[in-house]
Amino acid sequence: MPEKYDLHCHSLASDGTLTPTEVINRAKENQVTVLSLTDHDTTSGIAEARQAARIAGINLLPGIELSTTWKNKTLHIIGLNIDPDCSELKTGIAKLQTKRLLRAEKIAEKLTKKNIAGAYDAITKAAGKSMITRTHFADFLVANQHVTSHQQAFDTYLGQGKSAYVSIQWAELESAISWIKNSGGVAVLAHPLRYKLTASWIRRLLIAFKEMGGEAIEVVTGRSTEQDIIISAKYARDFDLSGSIGSDFHSPTNVWVELGRLAPLPADITPVWSKIDL
Repeated sequence: MPEKYDLHCHSLASDGTLTPTEVINRAKENQVTVLSLTDHDTTSGIAEARQAARIAGINLLPGIELSTTWKNKTLHIIGLNIDPDCSELKTGIAKLQTKRLLRAEKIAEKLTKKNIAGAYDAITKAAGKSMITRTHFADFLVANQHVTSHQQAFDTYLGQGKSAYVSIQWAELESAISWIKNSGGVAVLAHPLRYKLTASWIRRLLIAFKEMGGEAIEVVTGRSTEQDIIISAKYARDFDLSGSIGSDFHSPTNVWVELGRLAPLPADITPVWSKIDL
């Protein structure tokens, strides 16, 4: 049976709704054979996922999705096959986690000014040891009937330019790529079309990304249309980058995005897993 890859997904360690073990078991049910758990700015779910993957017979690539800032734009960089115990990576993650807490405090303050009180305490309690993300705030807003959906939460309060949006300078792009590479991993630009950059800006980004040591681009995501894949594959070819595929799975409640439910990588694109000793 051919390998089935999904190299981008999330668990309760960040903003997913399943435990790492549940993610692994769901991937197994969907015939995924090679999986990377890539939680936002944390590797805290990897140890549990490794244990579950051994039982399930899945090849787990330790991963992470790092928040970065480049030219005042927020970009997500996936690290595949990283060493979670790398001291440089751990130091970088700790700085990002501090920034996330600071952002959470500021978002809560803005919500209080909109007569929505108690967000910070509720969210830190709900998140527990998980990384706090805007998804936790969306959950709070829905649960307390300030909005009717996550989309409305972002459209009204949490999205860029909205009343509770807080801009953060995340890790510098070059630094994040360095952490990944020095931990033995491969740096992948996640969902390149989601940033809504013009073609000229994407080209500027990919030139810089490659010069900094980036090696791959996500060509296929759980939300990719046929046209999205054509565009992303062209960027991979034009900049001699490997291609990755990943669902960006967060929750079973999102019926549009499922572990392992991915279009194939175009045949002429070098797969990122060819760079990794599986």
